[in-house]
Amino acid sequence: MARKGHRPSKAPASRPRFYGRHAVLAALANPERTVRKIWGTREALAGLDIPSTIPITFADVADLGRLVPGDAPHQGLVAEVEPLEDIWLGDLLAQAKEEGDRRPLVILDQVTDPHNVGAVLRSAAAFDALGIITQDRHAPPESGSLARAASGTLETVPWVRVVNLARALEEIAEAGFWRIGLTGHAEGTLGEMIGEARIALVLGAEGEGMRQNTETHCDQLAKLPISDKVESLNISNAAAIALYAIATRG
Repeated sequence: MARKGHRPSKAPASRPRFYGRHAVLAALANPERTVRKIWGTREALAGLDIPSTIPITFADVADLGRLVPGDAPHQGLVAEVEPLEDIWLGDLLAQAKEEGDRRPLVILDQVTDPHNVGAVLRSAAAFDALGIITQDRHAPPESGSLARAASGTLETVPWVRVVNLARALEEIAEAGFWRIGLTGHAEGTLGEMIGEARIALVLGAEGEGMRQNTETHCDQLAKLPISDKVESLNISNAAAIALYAIATRG
């Protein structure tokens, strides 16, 4: 799906730099992604099919380390890229309806850690989710750390940024999704609540959880049946378990 639309917030001051083989090779393979420049060791660049229009700079490991955050595992490759264009939520929902696509959506309520968002993208790709939705001003921008955590799936999973999450949840409901919010204080488990509907899975930030207004825009609240030996799961782990439950429901 072509990424299109307009993000109301300000564009990043500088282009993101992706690092690591998965993130860089996935960016190169994505026709929607513009790669502006690549730095790499001769060993890492050997055998790669890089378009002649992209400038390449050979660099040693120490030089590459200065291009990325401290101790970032660049694996000999760094790329400067343009952020992907956004897609409209309405476009994603309309295409799903047209194609009879019943895959789940993942909605993140003010999850700001790029590693968590990247890991959720990876889980969404693993269980073939329709896409993820975040609030524009309370989610991280594209970055090297997010792309690294996503392990290439930033390029393949549609990511919709919305101004108002409550309005987006209303639009999602109108499109025929059953909105299930994951929270530890729910009475029933996800397995008990899941049913046969098209699912929109709503998860809140670690610690704070979902905001009250977000909970009121869910059709049901559910919890994962975890042991009382732990208080909660990392959000990416919770997303993966919930998406697995949706994918394998009878």
